[in-house]
Amino acid sequence: MLWTCVKTEQLKIRRCHLLPVFLAIPVIPAFMGGGNYVQNIEVLQSEWYSLWTQYSLFYSNFFYAPLIALYCAFVWRVEHLNHNWNQLMTMPVPKTDVFLSKLCLAMGCTIFLQLWMWVLFVITGKIVGLPGLPPPEIFVWLFRGGIGGLGIAALQLFLSMVIRSFAVPIALALLGSVMGLMISNGGLGLFWPYSLMLIGMNANREADMAGNLLGFGGSLVLFFGLFTAAGIWYLKRTDIRAA
Repeated sequence: MLWTCVKTEQLKIRRCHLLPVFLAIPVIPAFMGGGNYVQNIEVLQSEWYSLWTQYSLFYSNFFYAPLIALYCAFVWRVEHLNHNWNQLMTMPVPKTDVFLSKLCLAMGCTIFLQLWMWVLFVITGKIVGLPGLPPPEIFVWLFRGGIGGLGIAALQLFLSMVIRSFAVPIALALLGSVMGLMISNGGLGLFWPYSLMLIGMNANREADMAGNLLGFGGSLVLFFGLFTAAGIWYLKRTDIRAA
């Protein structure tokens, strides 16, 4: 049943034509990061590592979470239109499978964004004249950022389900990301879900800032599990009320 729900969600989201948006918007932080690197190349002398600090600074703080939020808002958009929510509540489909199917798509979006970011990062590096390819360590940071984004996907999926407004969850994601930078700089990033992607990606740092991988993994599991459970609980609770 879960796989059937995933296929159904794929058909619904395919009509939104989001791919051009998700291909175009990440180009902005690539342009900003590359430009910032070129303007400060006298100070930024660690080549690929220095470029990463500039690219990840803009991408992870202002674009990554809002893009995930945009996708999650579209995932729930159909249900919030007309009387489709009531129709969903009366369908003979386990509500757990409904939420998990949407979560699978949101997780896929998170992975896609990270892979596309890597492509743009390599292209940007070549444009600014960096030799060779990025060190493997940076790809590990990219992967960790994708893992950190899974908690954001679960949170934003929950917010877009509860809040009927399309724009509000996206605005909250942007606000959460900006706050995440400040909280992370204060040493409390593991206690704020929007900071996990910053910590995982080593945003704006050349040395590894993850430090305690156990703490990073524990926070991710906690937030991912919490918001997933909250989403399933809300759907089941709403179903009971509708009945």
